[in-house]
Amino acid sequence: MAMMEFDTRDKKPKLYNLLILTGAVFIAVGWLLLDGKANAAAVSLILEVYFAAALVMLLTAFFRQLQYNPYSYNTIMYSGFALFVVFVLVIDTILTVRTLADPGAYRETDLIDWMVSSSKLYILITLPFILVFSIFLCLSNVFLIRHEGKRFVNVLGIVFSFLLTGGAAVILSFDLLSSARAGIAREMCINILASVYFYLECMLVGAVIAGIIAARYKPKHDKDYMIILGCGLKKDGTPTPLLQGRADLAIRFYREQMEESKKELTFVVSGGKGPDEPVSESESMKRYLLSQGIPERLIIEEDRSGSTYENMQFSKEKIMETGKTGKIAFATTNYHVFRSGLCARRVKMRAIGTGAKTKWYFWPNAWVREFAGLLTEHRGKQALVFGGLIAINIILTLYYAR
Repeated sequence: MAMMEFDTRDKKPKLYNLLILTGAVFIAVGWLLLDGKANAAAVSLILEVYFAAALVMLLTAFFRQLQYNPYSYNTIMYSGFALFVVFVLVIDTILTVRTLADPGAYRETDLIDWMVSSSKLYILITLPFILVFSIFLCLSNVFLIRHEGKRFVNVLGIVFSFLLTGGAAVILSFDLLSSARAGIAREMCINILASVYFYLECMLVGAVIAGIIAARYKPKHDKDYMIILGCGLKKDGTPTPLLQGRADLAIRFYREQMEESKKELTFVVSGGKGPDEPVSESESMKRYLLSQGIPERLIIEEDRSGSTYENMQFSKEKIMETGKTGKIAFATTNYHVFRSGLCARRVKMRAIGTGAKTKWYFWPNAWVREFAGLLTEHRGKQALVFGGLIAINIILTLYYAR
């Protein structure tokens, strides 16, 4: 992501053009099919152009979203939808080539059959990925429980891995066991379940993409403030390796900026005192920064926060109290950058994150959490998507069975 700068756009990307195009194509294809003038080649060509255009629009919106606000569930949705469209486009390209090569051998019903079956085909093709990813989730949670203790959030990956593999197994088993006499209702249910699963799988991959991009991005060395997010202390009040990694990253960024532009930045050490901690996380971080040669005048303490959201909220208040505005960065752990950025935007603070490296087993739970966040916090959008998938499958299945 070195070639693209975050936060360089002030206008949020919109996809109204894609909605208009979708409506126009739906009407055009529907008219051809209902009028009886359609042939497989014509319908396939229309859909080919549509999916190609949709992919361009989604990728454009994705990159513009990164330039506007990378810490948004829209980043996940645009990349997930782009993956969704890529697979459908591949399927339709195969159909287009076949229908053009031998127009008389295919009817529009054959095209409909391929389209409604494509989700099941996708699940079958990606089954090795599903199994490997599920095993990876389980293993990461075993390591997470060993090192971080038994908490519900630390077994989230195990639960999700069973849902992931179980969903694929149920759909494929129902499909394999179905016969020509299974009935239109059962076939319709299988198609709906497969398309919804297909969509959710794409959104999961979108969460992985968004998390990795956010973690790998390197902010420009032009910042005025660097917020260091707290994350727990040792029994003696010194930073844990996780917290020290965040502080070291912030110090390295500060020194690189001084070397590059001679511009100082102010550290905002953010974290309150937990019930089992001898001092606040902010106090511990301040002591560490001082021991590394950071001048005290460049350190602001925020010692009230107890969550990432409060880190951002109270740090913003501390910055505003200085009476000086400026460009803000935050230092956290790599898997936590996207989540932290979400919290910063919720308190209306534009801040760019940088992530310190940590153990691999923290990553999977972060991906699952952002995937779950997409579904729960964008309930309206998800309801529209699910409703659209259900409606399309019902219409296409009924048309094919008529």
